[in-house]
Amino acid sequence: MEKINIDTPYIKLDQLLKLSSIVSSGAEAHVLITSGKVKVNGNVEIQKRKKITDGDIVDAMNKQIQVIQCK
Repeated sequence: MEKINIDTPYIKLDQLLKLSSIVSSGAEAHVLITSGKVKVNGNVEIQKRKKITDGDIVDAMNKQIQVIQCK
């Protein structure tokens, strides 16, 4: 599982997918999310701008990412 550190209270789901190199563009992230191929904490998520916070786990394209907020 990859860990992504953020220094803000949250990161938007589409931005996280780009930051972790799962997708190369925002448009690609939106297609992936709206097609139901992204899970947040085990649940399918279709909100492109879903706020992902400390401890959340995102599954997409056979990759798991855990968000960790630097304090």
